Amino acid sequence: MEIIDFLETLAREGRLMADAAERAGTDAPVPTCPDWRVADLLRHTGSVHRWAAGYVGGAVKEPVPFPQAPDATGPQLLAWFREGHAALVRTLREAPADVECWTFLPTAPSPLGFWARRQAHETTVHRFDAQAALGVPFTTVTPEFGQDGVDELLTGFHARSRSRVRSEKPQVIRIRATDTGAVWTVHLSQEPPRTVRGGSGTPADLDLTGEAAWLYAALWNRLPLTGPDDVEHPLARLWKEASPIT
Repeated sequence: MEIIDFLETLAREGRLMADAAERAGTDAPVPTCPDWRVADLLRHTGSVHRWAAGYVGGAVKEPVPFPQAPDATGPQLLAWFREGHAALVRTLREAPADVECWTFLPTAPSPLGFWARRQAHETTVHRFDAQAALGVPFTTVTPEFGQDGVDELLTGFHARSRSRVRSEKPQVIRIRATDTGAVWTVHLSQEPPRTVRGGSGTPADLDLTGEAAWLYAALWNRLPLTGPDDVEHPLARLWKEASPIT
């Protein structure tokens, strides 16, 4: 995907998130984030948007803390969220293509590409949360975007030393997107997961197969990895318990 595609997605997803949050109400619980209410969701995502915009807009090359979110609720909090989201989109659109700034995943060809991609996925996953609070089905994502989000999660976040998805004995999860043809083979051990794109010849202990949009939501723990009548595989349970990003 191109930077412009991520920016268009980020713009759309932020609006969807704000609209769902407004309809749900800022005091509504968020089922996909059990300790949160919608106000917490808006404060978190709004702070992340301002944090990301600060790196790109200021060409900041060292990590800095998240900005403080307001204690406001209701319309005031929603206005704060929308303002920060709009500022992030504007900052990314106006930034020079060769801007140099801090990033934290080696998963994009440039810092601008990194932040456009990361914030598009950050906002989409939390849009799922806002829709869960509203009690409506998730608005789907495109197969291409879903595939990209799975790839970022597996080869970016869970390639880091802080990943807790580990196994006492070597095990393999195979992930297949039926609509895009993408395949990932995730090797688990006592070390951080090692993901190989492809690797279909390696025997797997768990096969996860589905459309890219479903895999995206499920691997981010916004949908179950198994259907309601399926017995939960131990590796699916391990993923659910150990994979959340904090």
